Amino acid sequence: MSARSFVVETYGCQMNAHDTERITGLLLDAGYVQTLEGREPDLVVFNTCAVRENADNKLYGRLSFLAPFKKSNPEFQIAIGGCMAQKDQEEIQKRAPYVDVVFGTHNMGSLPALLERARIEEEAQIEIKESLEHFPSTLPTHRQSAFSAWLSISVGCNNTCTFCIVPSLRGMERDRKREDILAEARALVAEGVVEITLLGQNVNAYGVELGERGAFASLLKEVGSIEGLERLRFMSPHPRDFTDDVIEAMAATPTVMPHLHMPLQSGSNKVLAQMRRSYRRERYLGIIDRVRAAIPHAGITTDIIVGFPGESDEDFEQTLDIVRTARFTAAYTFQYSRRPGTPAATMPDQIDDVTMAKRYTALHALQQEISGEINAESIGARYEILVTEVADRMTGRLPDFRLVHLPLAEGARPGDIVTATITSASPNFMIADEIHELRKTRGGEATACRTEAGSAAIALGMPTLARLKEISGS
Repeated sequence: MSARSFVVETYGCQMNAHDTERITGLLLDAGYVQTLEGREPDLVVFNTCAVRENADNKLYGRLSFLAPFKKSNPEFQIAIGGCMAQKDQEEIQKRAPYVDVVFGTHNMGSLPALLERARIEEEAQIEIKESLEHFPSTLPTHRQSAFSAWLSISVGCNNTCTFCIVPSLRGMERDRKREDILAEARALVAEGVVEITLLGQNVNAYGVELGERGAFASLLKEVGSIEGLERLRFMSPHPRDFTDDVIEAMAATPTVMPHLHMPLQSGSNKVLAQMRRSYRRERYLGIIDRVRAAIPHAGITTDIIVGFPGESDEDFEQTLDIVRTARFTAAYTFQYSRRPGTPAATMPDQIDDVTMAKRYTALHALQQEISGEINAESIGARYEILVTEVADRMTGRLPDFRLVHLPLAEGARPGDIVTATITSASPNFMIADEIHELRKTRGGEATACRTEAGSAAIALGMPTLARLKEISGS
């Protein structure tokens, strides 16, 4: 009997993407193989998000798309994990009874056994644990990239933001032991990884559970000093926990990149209080001022929600004002999504869709204008760019995380570093037509080894799903 094949479709944040690497590692460890392009899989796993409503809609759309294929091929399996599975297991059973396995955020390691049990018993398996079985990093992992890696330093969240359901799904914050983090970081670098991103729901709160003051700043320095590591990043910090020793660590450690992604959510103190965000606009702007004083070339990005319940025109203008003042290189903007089970869902003065969309458009236009101006200021400047993709042209990231498109450089592979001059710019990316130097790295070598070995991860795409639809006759 040939090995069963699978694909994983991921919704949501970097933490979910990292979880998908673990799901993939678990399945490979259990004898599954990744589906080749153009072939139908034996298993589709959906790793879900519960933060916004459109993720729910997308999942149920995908499930209805797969239903005819499931009906025509009983051996085909569907599994749903992640935050939405943790929250809505009963709703999933009701709306998609043909799903074989539903598993939560706390028991990813159970997936292979649940799939086997579902096949043997010919019955859906639903297993949701209320607390973490194992720290996820102890599970097998198959990274999507040979040269860049996520490294989880904590899981869960101790905050009680009124719009967010994550703490109830991921649990309270748990910190990973420092020695385990450092051991994994060293192992990653030994495998050829040149860029590491430290992950946590509130990454800079690391050390609270361990009772260690200044733990995150010292961790940045320790990981950043590992020989062979080119770039170290982290996300996402919470303004409440952001301390000056972190700024000092960023400035003093060359491998820590000059990029800070720090969610703002709103520029109105009234709205921040209603969101139960434990800082105000003055503190947020003060952090940015101190970061830029220590690291003048730092790029700062953020998250902003528009249309939170009770947000007045004046509140929204205060958000626009802080965007003008902060001059973010980019902002990830979202329309407020009413999530059942959160305090904000039952607040009075919910904002209508038309007003919300109008504010979203205005904020997006302002940020595009600012991003375009910032990028234009870089024309003529020379940067080191980490190559992330090589196709008809190259794509890469500046140290401050801005996106750059470049012409092909002979012999360049993802993970290598080129020095180039920016020649033109738009709000969302820049172009560097002049390449001065190509520096081969162990990351590029690792990418080459993986590609030549034929073990590169194959992501789930529409061609595979379209093929399923064709087979099922739907």
